Amino acid sequence: MSSTINQSAAELARRIAAREQSSEEITRAHLDRIEQVDADVHAFLAVDAERALKQARAVDAKVAAGEKLGPLAGVPIAVKDTYCYQGLPTTAASRILEGWLPPYDSTVVSRLLAADMIILGKTNLDEFAMGSSTESSAFGPTRNPWDLERIPGGSGGGSAACLAAFEAPLALGSDTGGSIRQPAAVTGTVGIKPTYGGVSRFGLIALASSLDQPGPCARNVLDAALLHEVIGGFDPADSTSINEPLPDLVGAARKADIKGLRIGVVHELGGEGYAPGVEQRFAEAIEILSGLGAEIIEVGCPHFEYSLAAYYLIMTAEASSNLSRYDGMRYGLRVGDDGSATTEEVMRLTRAAGLGDEAKRRIMLGTYALSAGYYDAFYGSAQKMRTLIARDFASAFEKCDLLISPTTPTTAFKLGERLSDPMAMYKCDLCTMPASLAGISAASLPIGLSPADGLPVGLQVMAPAMADERCYLLGGALEAALNDRWGASLLDRIPEVGRPAGSQETSR
Repeated sequence: MSSTINQSAAELARRIAAREQSSEEITRAHLDRIEQVDADVHAFLAVDAERALKQARAVDAKVAAGEKLGPLAGVPIAVKDTYCYQGLPTTAASRILEGWLPPYDSTVVSRLLAADMIILGKTNLDEFAMGSSTESSAFGPTRNPWDLERIPGGSGGGSAACLAAFEAPLALGSDTGGSIRQPAAVTGTVGIKPTYGGVSRFGLIALASSLDQPGPCARNVLDAALLHEVIGGFDPADSTSINEPLPDLVGAARKADIKGLRIGVVHELGGEGYAPGVEQRFAEAIEILSGLGAEIIEVGCPHFEYSLAAYYLIMTAEASSNLSRYDGMRYGLRVGDDGSATTEEVMRLTRAAGLGDEAKRRIMLGTYALSAGYYDAFYGSAQKMRTLIARDFASAFEKCDLLISPTTPTTAFKLGERLSDPMAMYKCDLCTMPASLAGISAASLPIGLSPADGLPVGLQVMAPAMADERCYLLGGALEAALNDRWGASLLDRIPEVGRPAGSQETSR
């Protein structure tokens, strides 16, 4: 593998600033890697090679002129295809938006460009971010680089897979109920869901507006912190944006000292239904954290068991409202407009042709939950449960600085394995939904390979709202300890794309 594409984003930025390598050279190396492996992985929906190289040459000119640049200047990044980016199709992996070119940039894309980062292209996802496996994409599934017969998680499987396949050093995701964290867990990468309102949603195609949150995806904790500081912060264009400065995320990631930190293990997020290999690696991670000087406390959050029901009522209700705008009238797909069809017929035919089964399922569930006579019983009750879940977190954080759990109950399952069982698919996010409902910060960190199947396992860290730096503090310390134990990072042990992960040594 090229010595360029397997470097961290921080190292690539250092090389560019020191004129040891050009941004154009680094960008070309990643574009070559995409051409080499993405036919198998299918992480990307669109690659913007010409514009990426133009951006890279502009950064190199600034470096040559001695201009002061940001900490990630010249570093390539992939962007989940839910973010508006002028000149590149933005589809949310749905036929109903196929070919649509947004007339403006999302705030996070604007911030990437202002930081002189290089956008390689748009990554695949479950349609409108509805899913846990990236199999509901209208343009075909993404595959897990650890084993191409397995899912890369969802909804942001494309962003996580492109990192694990070394097609990009950084990626942008969005997390509604686990769409950054769950893919990170099953691909051995790092994924952060910032505090709700900590990163602007302006220009993000909405699924559930009270839950959606943009966030960074990376191969290590420091890179995620650097990207988070680029995209985070107040944005007056987003009415839910928090008007407070970001904490020192990069400093926390570099500190890597957790002596005296109180870490709560959530009792309800484990036990029956959790794979033995996942629980084994999680238990080992707890031992490591204790050995680093943290105080480990078991905590109970009794209302977490209702998270799935509450989440799927709130999320589907908001999705029903948000997706009503896709009617074939103003942009995107239009079907049946032959001059004789009524407006209602065009809308019906367009939605029937343009939306996939999972999108239709969730729209119908949400419409039912919001319908007359059922609103209080379903949507209203779910919001009350959301309050109780937030109170569980508040009570737990009175005793602990951070909470931890497995990120997912199992490792990556095989493509097609859960498509006929929506409830089994939804249970992939059992651990990640509570933090989304409460709007707090959460992260997934790689903690090794399951001894059962040789596939990555993730640990979830949860911190109070606007205390995102605590996730990076624990993440930096745990990552350093694990790298010392393994003698390298987890992704240094990834099999070549297409080679089954079970053939790898799995004892660590």
